[in-house]
Amino acid sequence: MSTLVECVPNFSEGRDKAKVDAIVEAMKINGVYLLDREMDADHNRSVITLVGEREPIQEAAIRGVGKAAELIDLNKHQGAHPRMGAADVVPFIPIEGVTIEDCVALARHVGEEVWKRYQIPVYLYEAAATTPERQNLENIRRGQFEGIREEIATNPARKPDFGEARVHPTAGATVVGARKFLIAYNVFLNTPDVEIAKKVAKAVRFSSGGLRFVKGAGFLVRGLAQVSMNLTDFEQTPIHRVFEFVKREAARYGVIPLSSEIVGLIPKKALEQAAEWFLQVENFDSSLILENRLSAVMSGKMAVGGLRAGVEPFIEQLAAPTATPGGGSAAAASAAMAAGLATMVASMSRGKKAYMQYEKELSEAIARLAQLREELKGSIDADAYAYDAVVKAHKQARESAAADGIITTALKQATKVPLSVAERAREVADISERLRPITNPNMKSDLTTAAALARAAIAGALANVEINLERLKDEQFVAETRRKAAMLSS
Repeated sequence: MSTLVECVPNFSEGRDKAKVDAIVEAMKINGVYLLDREMDADHNRSVITLVGEREPIQEAAIRGVGKAAELIDLNKHQGAHPRMGAADVVPFIPIEGVTIEDCVALARHVGEEVWKRYQIPVYLYEAAATTPERQNLENIRRGQFEGIREEIATNPARKPDFGEARVHPTAGATVVGARKFLIAYNVFLNTPDVEIAKKVAKAVRFSSGGLRFVKGAGFLVRGLAQVSMNLTDFEQTPIHRVFEFVKREAARYGVIPLSSEIVGLIPKKALEQAAEWFLQVENFDSSLILENRLSAVMSGKMAVGGLRAGVEPFIEQLAAPTATPGGGSAAAASAAMAAGLATMVASMSRGKKAYMQYEKELSEAIARLAQLREELKGSIDADAYAYDAVVKAHKQARESAAADGIITTALKQATKVPLSVAERAREVADISERLRPITNPNMKSDLTTAAALARAAIAGALANVEINLERLKDEQFVAETRRKAAMLSS
């Protein structure tokens, strides 16, 4: 499975193209691809969007921080956007084959290396934060470079996560973290009165009572008042809702949005949501978009026919007169679907006013379910591979003096895979039950389905465990595995 991670470093330079070119050049290594670069002279800031495999993208980010430290002197830096480092913030975002927990590990590795190589102190934020106060970037960056420089040695709350309690004399400090996809979205108002933009930003941002998953500030940019925002979860607070909120608040002061801009990239799904909202298309589904349908069909993920077509190939493979995929793969798929349903229920309650008191529990459940879902999807193929390995071992054993050893090794692996499926399915079932009292009761049927799928997965997976144990002669392994299976089935 490929592993793709996005990294969107923000550098405190938006006016000198040669410096930004040099920073980008430093980050060009094999396995890392430049998707976008944005320079903003008013903010005096650049946003670079990279994507790549886990290992190379870490190194690219580290080198970018180092080159920025060579070229940018914060003592001379001025711009509308708050900043505390030459490389101001370096977030990692999971794209494919990785979880948010994987990105947390990347962030910690990068933070440690940045201090070791360049003597730049590093703070961890968002999902990588070591304390709740540091989840929000604004808390870490309060006072900007100058304020942190004054307090870092005397205020324990300013102590960095990596490095000594002193800023780099010219490069300041860097914030590294892991987060979901963020949309940097700015709305220009038809007025130069920046105080109006600040009032609108205060109304729209969550920290002062506005929309969940929105951060905002008001600036004067290109002679116009700008409401500058970060949308940290566009699926729960979509971009069209944010625009409508800004428009409504601006009207209170007799102004209107003149235009808006995206800094960096935006997921296609966010624009699909906006199109559905503003066009009021009945029964809209992203598969109605020609390019989406074409991509799905060409990639083999679906044929014409909607959701049924998405799962039909796997169902037909199960029905085929071949040993794999079989019950073990079906159990893993059932557990993965259970995790998906439970995630949906938790996600649709998180951020809603009625469930705000359960924000922490819901966020933790969503994060863990995402990890379980990925692992279970991997087990669909892993179970089939394990069975195929047993068949291959029996064939090899006919020509080997170590026949028993070859078969035993393959059988143990074929036992471990469904056992791990049962363990994960049990955890999915437990999380589904814990979600019942803290989520929307109108979705209880979804949780009931999730729990039932998880229980079916446990039963099916343990049946596969037992059939393999019957052929194993390692009494200690058999006894220990049966003990674990008994605990999962109770």
